[in-house]
Amino acid sequence: MKFICSKEAISEAVTNVSRAVSPKSTIPALEGIKVRVADGSVELTAYNLEMGIRTSIAAETEGSGEFVVSARLFSEFTKRMSGDDITFDVNDDLVINMSCSATECSFSAMSAYEFPDLPKVDAERSFTVKQTLLRSMISQTSYAASVNESKPVLTGELFDIADGTFNLVAIDGFRLAIRSEKTDCSEAYHFVVPKKTLMELSTLVRDDDEKLCRIFTNDRHIIFELDNIILISRLLEGTFHNYKLSIPESFKTEVIISKRDLTSCMERCSLLIDDKNKSPIRCEVGNGVMKISCKTGIGKINDAISADISGETVTIGFNNRLMLEALKAAEGDKVRIRFNGAMKVIELLPLEGESYIFLVMPIQLKN
Repeated sequence: MKFICSKEAISEAVTNVSRAVSPKSTIPALEGIKVRVADGSVELTAYNLEMGIRTSIAAETEGSGEFVVSARLFSEFTKRMSGDDITFDVNDDLVINMSCSATECSFSAMSAYEFPDLPKVDAERSFTVKQTLLRSMISQTSYAASVNESKPVLTGELFDIADGTFNLVAIDGFRLAIRSEKTDCSEAYHFVVPKKTLMELSTLVRDDDEKLCRIFTNDRHIIFELDNIILISRLLEGTFHNYKLSIPESFKTEVIISKRDLTSCMERCSLLIDDKNKSPIRCEVGNGVMKISCKTGIGKINDAISADISGETVTIGFNNRLMLEALKAAEGDKVRIRFNGAMKVIELLPLEGESYIFLVMPIQLKN
C-alpha cells in the first residue's frame, strides 16, 4: 500500500494521537500507533486501554490496509523530513519506506492484529458544549482534583448536568472547585472523567468559539468528538462526594478584593514556604483591611490590602498554595471571599454571580 500526504497534516495528527500511546505495555502494539489506509484517507489510532485517540487526514492512496508503527520513530521522522509532502510506501513485509524531497528512510512496522478495538459508545446518550468553554471549565477546576489514589473516583472530575445547568466539579478533601454553565441539554447526566483525560482533551481543543465538542457516554466510557479527532476514555467508578452539601448557605463576613493584589501577596508569602519550612497564612479581616502574615524558619512577612469588607471581623488560617491556586483559577479583576468564622470553609466567588465557586478548608492557628 502507498499514500502521500502533507507533512504538516501527518505531523499534527501523530502528535495528537501520541498522547494516548502506552509508554510500556504487555501488548507491544499499544506502544505504537495503528495506521489504517483507506480510499482517500489515513486514520491514526493510539490506545493505552484507559484512553484512546483517533484522527484521520486526507491523502492520495493506493491500496488499503493497516499496520502498527513505533510512535517515536513515526513522530520524529515525520517532523524532520525535508519537504512539504511525504510519500509512504509499505511493502508486504511491513517495511515502511518514507521519502520527502531529497530525504529517504525506512523502518519496520508490525501487524495490527494485536491492536485492540476502541470501546463502542451508544450515540443516543449525547450532548454538546463549545470547545473553548469546555477548556475554560477544565482549567478552572482540574487543579482541585485529588492525586491520592486511595480513592480513585476523586482523581477525576464530576460532570453533573441537570435542570439546564452543567457543573464541572473537582475535590481533594482540602478544597473544592465548581464551574457552572447553562446548557441546552434536557437530559440528566452524572459521571466522573479522569483528570488526565481532561488535561489531554484541553490540548486538542481548537481556539475557535464556534467549534463544538460532542460528548457521548455510557456506563463505562465517554467519547469527546472534536472535528476529526475523537478521544475515548474509561469513566471512574465509585461514589463522588455530594458537593452541594459542602457549599455554605450563608456567611458572616464578605470581602471584595483585587485579585491581583491578593495573588501578589500570596506569591510573596510563597517565598518563605517550602517542604522544610511550612506554616499557615494568618489572615485578619476587618475595618476595610485584609492583613496577611506568615512566619517560617526562612523569615517572616506582614502585608495589608485594602478591601470592601462587610460583616464580622475574623481571624483565620489557611494553606498558601491552596488559596493561590484558587485565585489563579478565578476570572475577573476582583473576587468575593466569604467567611463563616475561624474554622469554617472559605468560599471564593466571582464579583457577580456564581459561575465558579472555590472552597478552601481553613487551618487552625496557634494562639
